[in-house]
Amino acid sequence: MWNDKNYHTLDFELKKNFGEKTIKLSIDGGFTCPNRDGTIGNKGCIFCSERGSGDFTSDRTKSISQQILEQKQIMSKKWKSNTYIAYFQNYTNTYDSVENLRKKFYESLNCEHICGLAIATRPDCINEEIADLLSELNTKTFLWVELGLQTINEKTANLIRRGYKLNQFNNCIELLKKKNIRTVVHLIVGLPGESKEQMIDTATYVSKLNVWGVKIHMLHILKNTDLAEYYNNNPFKILSQEEYIEIVCDILEVLKENIVIHRLTGDGKKSDLIEPLWTLNKLKVLSDIDKELKTRESYQGKNSPL
Repeated sequence: MWNDKNYHTLDFELKKNFGEKTIKLSIDGGFTCPNRDGTIGNKGCIFCSERGSGDFTSDRTKSISQQILEQKQIMSKKWKSNTYIAYFQNYTNTYDSVENLRKKFYESLNCEHICGLAIATRPDCINEEIADLLSELNTKTFLWVELGLQTINEKTANLIRRGYKLNQFNNCIELLKKKNIRTVVHLIVGLPGESKEQMIDTATYVSKLNVWGVKIHMLHILKNTDLAEYYNNNPFKILSQEEYIEIVCDILEVLKENIVIHRLTGDGKKSDLIEPLWTLNKLKVLSDIDKELKTRESYQGKNSPL
């Protein structure tokens, strides 16, 4: 349905918009997070790595322009393309003054062949003034904003120290919709104590919001995180590869077919990954998801809510 896939891939969507392979460049904007600096908490989300879930980003001591140049050189070894998205990935990339945000975002857009901007942040770090800046950027480039929801289960949200309530997420989604800004929502499969039904309920909830995109991650337990300590003291079930694939396919079935799938499995730094080790073979996981959908004769949106 989407070239050779049974789900609506980001690659398909970006090729439709830009006519060729579009490459994301992971940028460290030098930001922090209210869940780390004491505003909300001091330790961040329980699963978050030392680099704020940006273990593959560039060196934050370098300028945005220099990071983009270096990322282009790295990515040119994998793909030949002159179409790039500047991806502000780690920590909270709207957690600063509007003046500083404008400066950094426009520096990225002024770099050669940057055709889009992706900004990862928290819903409690977008107010009207920042939303106005995002709206301004949206007129200049292909923009999307990523929000880490992970789960709609408040008990789980408290356990992972997400630091905001579901109603704050809902309000942010409505604000961004009002500004016609594309939103991408992150979901984590395999959070401690969550049932398969709860994971699918989260996906169904997000589908009803008519967001532009979704990112699905398997929970990674990384060294030197509070989650690693929690897992050591309170062992919980780690999904097998087969279980994960089954749940992801169930989730795809409830996501509306117009929602762009940005990711179906996450990358854990090999040297830091404790569990699940099967996620290191990313290509096999993706291949097995394709096989499962074809075996089911299924596709994204097959069971989506109205």
